[in-house]
Amino acid sequence: MQYTKAIFTFQGIEDYQQDLLISDLADLGFDTFEDSEGGFTAFVIKDNFNEQELKDLLANYSDEFATDYTLEDVADENWNAEWEKNFSPLVIDDVCYVRATFHEPQPSYPYEIVIDPKMSFGTGHHQTTTMVMQYILAADIKDKAILDMGCGTAILAILAAKLGAKSLVAIDYDDICYQSTIENAALNGVDNLTALCGSKEVIPDEVYDIIFANINRNILLDQIHRYAEVLKPGGKIFFSGFYLDPDLSMITAECAKYGIKYIDHKQNGEWVAAQFEKR
Repeated sequence: MQYTKAIFTFQGIEDYQQDLLISDLADLGFDTFEDSEGGFTAFVIKDNFNEQELKDLLANYSDEFATDYTLEDVADENWNAEWEKNFSPLVIDDVCYVRATFHEPQPSYPYEIVIDPKMSFGTGHHQTTTMVMQYILAADIKDKAILDMGCGTAILAILAAKLGAKSLVAIDYDDICYQSTIENAALNGVDNLTALCGSKEVIPDEVYDIIFANINRNILLDQIHRYAEVLKPGGKIFFSGFYLDPDLSMITAECAKYGIKYIDHKQNGEWVAAQFEKR
């Protein structure tokens, strides 16, 4: 399978505008995004890519900021080789060791997670993932029912499983992430995880003790009402994937409509993760 890489550079773009653009690009089939100098790089399966659709989308933003892009084809095997070259093992809070299948095990750490990222998010290296993992390590996870939204590689759900979660539902709208979730759960011996492909509409009508949602501000704002329906009283939500201003205040206000109260937040660089509780 071959992928197309689009390297975007911008002038005059605001953070919220970049978030909106990424969301629109996802609707065109782009499923992986990386920060780059002056903008970001986005990946799409070549057979699913229509450059005219991309041009039409960017034209909608032409009055707001200036955009330039270049396209390159990337073969699947080259992508995976690039991951192997750049993906180094990661240690979270001195207790959780995250590695790929091509790294040696480190049994001295209490928790070890093996991730084969392929073309999906979630190796733990991004600040948002790291901060949510820190929240999870400090939380009471044992015997809890967990919902992981925008799960990517399912690294958060897998960590929760290793901490003794009773059951896990991991959801991502992207089929590559869905397949990656199934494979990574098997790699880590997690047999109580249900993977689903979709968005808020596929959330089972069950009650969850804890929700992880590491997505972006606009999707979170759209989905909070559904989280409120399935989160039990006293249940917690760990959000990430957004910035401090104005994102956190917008998410806090939306949560308050459904009795979900802000507790605290972490910040790493420009990124924020926050803890909320349903009262």
